[in-house]
Amino acid sequence: MTAADPQELEDKIGHRFRQQELLVRALTHKSFAFENRLCDDTPAADNEQLEFLGDAILGFVVSEALMQRYPEYSEGDLSRLKAHLVSAAHLHSVALDLGFGAFLRLGRSEEVGGGRDKKALLSNAVEAVIAALYLDGGLDVSRNFILDNVLGSREALHNADEASAISYKTVLQERARTLKLPQPRYIVAEENGPEHAKTFVVEVHVGPAFRSRGEGPSKKAAGQQAAKGIIEQMNGCSPAD
Repeated sequence: MTAADPQELEDKIGHRFRQQELLVRALTHKSFAFENRLCDDTPAADNEQLEFLGDAILGFVVSEALMQRYPEYSEGDLSRLKAHLVSAAHLHSVALDLGFGAFLRLGRSEEVGGGRDKKALLSNAVEAVIAALYLDGGLDVSRNFILDNVLGSREALHNADEASAISYKTVLQERARTLKLPQPRYIVAEENGPEHAKTFVVEVHVGPAFRSRGEGPSKKAAGQQAAKGIIEQMNGCSPAD
């Protein structure tokens, strides 16, 4: 199978490359480079170095964006969400959404082996394209691609956050049972901001002794933060007789 025209991918990602060879290189797997050696018998350029650079750019932009979107999150919460967003599984889904597989330049062995659908090849290609965008247009261009396609909408990011979250509510429920305390009671205390970017404050009570508030972009996220606060308060407590 011949790779699709890279210009079609430019339409998908919304950037016209001044240096077209950067995009071509970003889509070139080492198997293709090895099988298509130059006249001095050295392999053609592949995307591995671009992948290395793209990984660093991706990590920086995602970290920056998460700090801006979620100033109330702890370092651990931000790290957990970042780990999901930069994971091979998530980048694979980004590549599938943009149809990256059709544009990969693969050697015969990878082509026969189904390389156009492989998670590793596709996720690496996303990182390489991020680097190519940076080298061709600067940080803002690569940042826009990451914000639009890797982080996505606020709602999608909330869903990813909640799907990957530790269930502090479940932990708190078990902790309360172990300590022979009443089960947690959650109350939505506040709703702030416009409809398209609301934040919620949820308060949780466990008997008369424990109370905590959490804030987040959804009631579920705020409840998780509140539950986490109670768990921290309970650390060191012993079961009642």
